[in-house]
Amino acid sequence: MPDADAIVEAARAGLAARADPTAAPGMQAYMKSTMPFLGVAAPARSTLLRELRPLLADRSAVRAAAEVLWDGARVREERYVATALARRLAPEPDRLPVHRHWIVTGAWWDHVDEIASRVVGPALRADPASVTPVLRTWIRAPDRWLRRTAVICQLGAREQTDLALLAEAIEANLDDGDFFLRKGIGWALRQYARTDPEWVRTFVTAHPALSPLSRKEALKHL
Repeated sequence: MPDADAIVEAARAGLAARADPTAAPGMQAYMKSTMPFLGVAAPARSTLLRELRPLLADRSAVRAAAEVLWDGARVREERYVATALARRLAPEPDRLPVHRHWIVTGAWWDHVDEIASRVVGPALRADPASVTPVLRTWIRAPDRWLRRTAVICQLGAREQTDLALLAEAIEANLDDGDFFLRKGIGWALRQYARTDPEWVRTFVTAHPALSPLSRKEALKHL
C-alpha cells in the first residue's frame, strides 16, 4: 500500500507537470502571497486529485502526506493539495489541532475559508460535543483567522446550524473593524438566510452594532 512519501512525491510531480510559469506571477500577486505559485489553476488541481486516488486508500498515510505538503510547502499549490486531502478525510474532529495550525500559518482567505467550511464545519456537525467547546475558544482568539473560522464554519450547515454558536461568534466580534471578519459575518448570515430568512432579519434588526458591510452582505438577497 502506498505510504505518505509516495503520495507527497506524486502530488509534487503532478503539480510540476501542470505548472504554468506565465500564470504564476499573476496568481501570486492576486493572493498577495510571499510563497510562490507554480501557476496550477483549480481545474488542473482537481484532475491531479483524481489521479492520486489510487494512492489514497490508507487514511493514516493521507493524513501524514497532507501535513508534509502543508509544512514543507515550497509553492502555494502544495497547501491547496494538503487541504484537498484533508477534505477527503473529513469529518475528523480529533484533527482540529492540525487544522488550527493550518489556519494560523495559512493566514489568508484562500486557505482559511476552505478549511473552515469544508473541514472544520463537517467536523462540527459530526461531533458537536467535542468541537463546539474548541470553536468557542476560537471565537475570542487573538488570531483573526481563527475568529473568522468560528464565524463561517457553518456555511453549509443549513438546518443543522447551531444558531447559538453562530450568534455567539458574531456578537463577540461585532466591534472588530477587520474587513475579513466583517465580511465573514455578513457571509455567514447571508448563507443562513437561505434556510431561515426571518431569523436573519430578526438578528440584524436586534444588532444595530453590525457594521454596514456585514449588514449589507447579510440582507443582500432578502
